[in-house]
Amino acid sequence: MNQAMERARILVEALPYIREFAGKTVVLKCGGRAMTEDNLKQGFAQDVVLLKAVGLHPVVVHGGGPQIEDMLDRLKIDSKKVDGIRVTDEKTMEVVEMVLGGKVNKEIVSRINLAGGKGIGLSGKDGNMLIARPLEKARKDMGAVGEVKEVNAEFLGPLSRGDLIPVIAPVAVDREGRTYNINADLVASAVASALAAEKLILLTDVEGVTDKRGKLISSLHVDKACKMINEGVIKEGMIPKVNCCVEALKAGVTKTHIIEGLLIHAVILEIFTDAGIGTEIYR
Repeated sequence: MNQAMERARILVEALPYIREFAGKTVVLKCGGRAMTEDNLKQGFAQDVVLLKAVGLHPVVVHGGGPQIEDMLDRLKIDSKKVDGIRVTDEKTMEVVEMVLGGKVNKEIVSRINLAGGKGIGLSGKDGNMLIARPLEKARKDMGAVGEVKEVNAEFLGPLSRGDLIPVIAPVAVDREGRTYNINADLVASAVASALAAEKLILLTDVEGVTDKRGKLISSLHVDKACKMINEGVIKEGMIPKVNCCVEALKAGVTKTHIIEGLLIHAVILEIFTDAGIGTEIYR
């Protein structure tokens, strides 16, 4: 009886959030270790389908760093990173596109379909959805490392607002047809901005943004987040993630979230519970 009452309490707690976010777009970026463990991949797919079932419009953007590393090793292709960015020469780009647009993308789509949704796999090349340019801060010897110049919202918007759940691999082309490898966080931020999303949610391998003592910050104003970067409290790999959130908020996204993807059903816990599980960054 106690277990049944707890389930009922959880459903009642979720109800106002379901009402508030019905009809709104939520962009979810998944990657890291959460994409290598079966139970987490299955839980993520179930979360995405549940969002669609209760009236939200989820759009998934994924990375695939571990899978790319594995394939490069198997093919005996040397690869290196500079400042955390993969040097993407011609051979590496072929592997990146094959892994992201093929293996990883189609597995996520299949899991969403098995969970009862209608996933559709896309890359930035489809419908010229993502127009790329060379990454501004990258050195010339970094190869085909890019960033998003434009998002074709007229193509992507109707897909996401219909029955389909878009799943986007972060590969794009420029106006001359050159292919670029783009960080998935950057793609997710650009897509959320273009679609005027209610939420941008970045799933990571850590619990969220922490303070000087290492304690999780559950809610953070965008100005405070920028100050913490300048003061060195937010550092290393968390800086680009927070910057993606800041850019999305500046472009009109209502709220952004950095949450731990290693917790099963993390998306549902963040969106539909009062306390949430990660860090909400707002303007």
